[in-house]
Amino acid sequence: MLGAAIIHPDCRAVIPLMPEPIVKQDGTKKNDCERNAAKRFITKLRQDHPHLKVIITEDALSSNAPHIETLHDYGCHYILGVKEGDHAYLFKRVQAAEEAGGVTYYERHDRAAGIVHRFRFVNDMPLNGARADVRVNFIEYWEMGQDKAQHFSWVTDLRVSTRNVYKLMRGGRARWKIENETFNTLKNQGYNFEHNYGHGEKNLSVVFAMLMMLAFLVDQTQQLCCALFQAVWAKLGSKRLLWERMRSLFYTYELESMRQLLEALFYGWKRQPDDMPSPWGRCAPITTWCPFQGDTWPSLIAETPVSERNGWPNYPKLVS
Repeated sequence: MLGAAIIHPDCRAVIPLMPEPIVKQDGTKKNDCERNAAKRFITKLRQDHPHLKVIITEDALSSNAPHIETLHDYGCHYILGVKEGDHAYLFKRVQAAEEAGGVTYYERHDRAAGIVHRFRFVNDMPLNGARADVRVNFIEYWEMGQDKAQHFSWVTDLRVSTRNVYKLMRGGRARWKIENETFNTLKNQGYNFEHNYGHGEKNLSVVFAMLMMLAFLVDQTQQLCCALFQAVWAKLGSKRLLWERMRSLFYTYELESMRQLLEALFYGWKRQPDDMPSPWGRCAPITTWCPFQGDTWPSLIAETPVSERNGWPNYPKLVS
């Protein structure tokens, strides 16, 4: 699956956007690949959002002439990773430009963090020898810390200067949010999105994966916009624990809203006194929820006995 997401360097939350399954398409004999999936994604993106201003950021596999031409055709700016081993011609041309005095160097010091940001960039370079007509702007970046140094390089269609190279670098590095905040979260934070979600003989596993991405979209929207969700997540410390606590309440109570569930997780709930008469009849609750109301117990709503509900379980309600 090609997993696109809306990202921003200053925002931890990522919003999954139109995931594209990498599967053999109807009427074709060849196996599907990431390049074809990316082309379908860009086409669908522009069909649904023709005026959306975006900068596409991808890894070095996407720095090829056909893909860049597709981005140009659909009016998308880009910041794409490049590697010297995969783009030897480009790096040789940059070296030649440096010897001719055409490369610009720039440094920015972050004294509070003890980091030096060092840049080398040049505009209007040929992407490769076979397609010299595809012109790109090249950025090379070193992050120099006290204990280690990191090195990155990108190509972009945005003209590079000392005024914007730092922002372009942050945009290029934000691609790791897709790896860390999307795929790592789906695999290790309770969604169980592993490689064993293969496509099988038909489409069931693809449907499961798409439903999981929809659930992830809802969770990420809450993470970005819902202060109550943010408070519960901060209190519990991890999403895995958050999902476990949510499931435990779902197993025990009939919940009237997601807000009620989140408030119970944030404020806590109190055990019903043993001498308090129970209106539930055959289905007494384990606990009743009471968010910081001193000694005032919440009102209790009687449930219909199991015998009158056609065999359905009679869960007690969490009510205030």
